[in-house]
Amino acid sequence: MLDDLRNSVNAAYEEELAEEEKLLEIKRSKSSKPFLGMTPLQRFIVSVIFFLMVLIIGAAILVVSQKMMPPIS
Repeated sequence: MLDDLRNSVNAAYEEELAEEEKLLEIKRSKSSKPFLGMTPLQRFIVSVIFFLMVLIIGAAILVVSQKMMPPIS
C-alpha cells in the first residue's frame, strides 16, 4: 500500500515537472518585441545622439542668454 502511495506521489511530481518545463519552453519560444522596433545598439546610438543634441542646444541657450561666454582667441 505504501509503495503505491510513493509511486503515485512520484508520478504526480514528474508530471508537474514536465508541465513546468512545457510552460518555460512556451515562454522562451515567444519572441519578445523589440522596444520601439529597434535593436539595443540602435537604441544606444539614438540615446547618444539625443544626449549630444541636448548638450549643444543647452550650450547655445547659455551663450545666447549671456550666462556663458565663448572663449575669445
